[in-house]
Amino acid sequence: MIGLVLAAGAGRRLRPYTDTLPKALVPVDGEKTVLDLTLANFAEIGLTEVAVVVGYRKEAVYERKAELEAKYGVTLTLIDNDKAEEWNNAYSLWCARDVLTRGVILANGDTVHPVSVEKTLLAARGNGQKIILALDTVKHLADEEMKVITEGDKGVRHITKLMDPATATGEYIGVTLIEPEAAAELADALKATFERDPDLYYEDGYQELVNRGFTIDVAPIGEVTWVEIDNHDDLAKGREIACLY
Repeated sequence: MIGLVLAAGAGRRLRPYTDTLPKALVPVDGEKTVLDLTLANFAEIGLTEVAVVVGYRKEAVYERKAELEAKYGVTLTLIDNDKAEEWNNAYSLWCARDVLTRGVILANGDTVHPVSVEKTLLAARGNGQKIILALDTVKHLADEEMKVITEGDKGVRHITKLMDPATATGEYIGVTLIEPEAAAELADALKATFERDPDLYYEDGYQELVNRGFTIDVAPIGEVTWVEIDNHDDLAKGREIACLY
């Protein structure tokens, strides 16, 4: 199993920081970035290889590659997304379809979270699950969150931002464990998703899988402080909590 980070997005709501940097390289704790924090998490759970999907301002990631490898004891493979500024992240994850066959822990490049999330996902393995989503069942939800409805042992039934928060089981936080056995079916679902609409999220690819009868499971992360950094308010919160991890 290896780590996988989606770090191709432009992060336009974080300008001027993202005028010259991808969102994953905006500092959140001194010189540390979300990518630094995620690589540290991966290293702590014993992952030695990480693939990073890059696109917007990818040269900044290429420039830091050797430094990041040395700092966190990992080998980085950078995967170019040629449509990062045109299409949404269903295509971005599909770009990493070859590494999915090795099994991955996927982390969005804008999620500040503790290593307990990865540990929770690893602990949830072993009962035939092929895809396990990290789920916050504690947070009060609003319209912007990626909300999930689960149903007993059937797992995820619906995953979308376009849902009444009151009906949701919790929020998907942007971290997933994907077993090798799921790779081919996930890649096909992602392809169908971005071919239907390039603006769709990879979570819409998860929904496509569910609609096809595939079981996607969840692992509640408990009382965890984390944030998805989309705008300057999120960045301020990320800077408050990043130093804790």
